Amino acid sequence: MNWEAFHRRGDVLHAVIKEADARRDGELPMYVTGVEQTFSDELDLIGALSLRWHTRLAGHIERIAKDQPLDLEAATIEAWRDAADENPGIRLVLDKAFADADEETVAVLARILDKERELLALNAGLISAYQLEEHGSRVGGIVEAKAREGFVIGANAPQAEAAPSLLARLRAGSRSRTAAIA
Repeated sequence: MNWEAFHRRGDVLHAVIKEADARRDGELPMYVTGVEQTFSDELDLIGALSLRWHTRLAGHIERIAKDQPLDLEAATIEAWRDAADENPGIRLVLDKAFADADEETVAVLARILDKERELLALNAGLISAYQLEEHGSRVGGIVEAKAREGFVIGANAPQAEAAPSLLARLRAGSRSRTAAIA
């Protein structure tokens, strides 16, 4: 992938995230301009979204951990919720993808979910790095369940602004032309 393709992929991914945040219905917006040319299939796009989610989640965990909280599990839960509020579209798309996965993609998505849960378990202080492979996913799943308990994804996040209607854009253009003439 060359530099231009890398930036194009980032731009398209940003547009997908913006659309997912605006819709908040969990549907993967494959219709966004450039998706078909940039991503090989739905799984490729889901992989890119999961990487973005994982990066944001890790960032929130680090931000909270720098304050050296006494209750690591509560801090990790707070970080998960903050990340979900900051990225509601991504989280909802990933949740729907995990729920609706066919047999072929279950293995790939399960590995993604395992890595997220291992991150949660380790940062919650419930397991050591030596126990990650054996207990990480299970223990992290408990932390994730606690984070989701009573939490509505995106409820605390501002709703993305809808694009102005065609009529509003025409009126704005008409006003600017009238002002320029006067």
